[in-house]
Amino acid sequence: MAKRSSWDKNPTKAFDAFIVSLDFAETAKRLPTDGQFKTISKQSVEIYTYMFRNFCNWLAEQGKAFSEVDRADLKRFIDRADEHGRVINSKIAYRYLRLLDRCYQHLELDPNPAREAILATGQAEFLRDDPTRALSEDQLRRFFDALPSAPARVRQLTPFDGWKRRRDRAMQLVIALAGLRVAEAIGLLLAEVGQQTDIEGGIDITITPSEKHQTSHEHVTTLPREGAVELQAWLRERAAMGIPGDFVFPANTEGRKMIKKTVYMQVRATFERAGIDLSRAGGRTLRNTFAQRKLAEGATPDKLKDTLGLALERSAADYQFARVKPDPEEGA
Repeated sequence: MAKRSSWDKNPTKAFDAFIVSLDFAETAKRLPTDGQFKTISKQSVEIYTYMFRNFCNWLAEQGKAFSEVDRADLKRFIDRADEHGRVINSKIAYRYLRLLDRCYQHLELDPNPAREAILATGQAEFLRDDPTRALSEDQLRRFFDALPSAPARVRQLTPFDGWKRRRDRAMQLVIALAGLRVAEAIGLLLAEVGQQTDIEGGIDITITPSEKHQTSHEHVTTLPREGAVELQAWLRERAAMGIPGDFVFPANTEGRKMIKKTVYMQVRATFERAGIDLSRAGGRTLRNTFAQRKLAEGATPDKLKDTLGLALERSAADYQFARVKPDPEEGA
């Protein structure tokens, strides 16, 4: 009872101690191959901590103590929508319940509400969605190699022949290397592209909601040198062409805004040239890859949230679960 009381009084403090302990490791489903339980990695601690705090924030809104939660409460939690009407992906919902299952197992709560929620829904139902897709390092490099031809590789009859290919090349690099949504890329404004930020040659891109999707939040992301060189070359060409308007990647020489379908088709074409067969492959796959790489480099979910312009911490944590789908020959 004392243990439950401490979790009810301050669940985040209790969880912080639990998540780094062998007690948490011992709630895993499977025994490690060497038979020795080990504490989890720092990165996993950060992800689970953010997930648990998301739950605790919701719990506080409901006015319920941690040990008072029942199956119906957890069902409402995983079915809730954010301010934009989006619900948690079913795979992520299962991970939330599995994390809570381990907490209630530690508290020896019987019945375990999280386990009941999992059983009531059925694990197959939770796992029915395709996982969030990301590219491996090899696939990403092949994607870059398959981008529309650079200026030097295009036979030009007039100075600006092939300009749309160079625009598409720069745009896809910006999406992949700066983690932009497609809506943010087509709505990117000239004033939002900064100057070189450091000796490595990166440039800051400031994303504002103007001309973009309503879910875009103001944030700053850095485009590394590889992408900055291409973007700056495109901006020089754009200026030389005298294209009016403020869009970095205009649809035509009149400066009109591109449409998402055009970008989607161009990105898919690059995937096809790269020989990458991914379901739902598109701009989102590139953004997923950017986010996963940032986490692998040591970015915290909180930092990633700011870099991607996310409103919710849970959204940043979810990128931890992006999975690489092997090429067909790799899985043979």
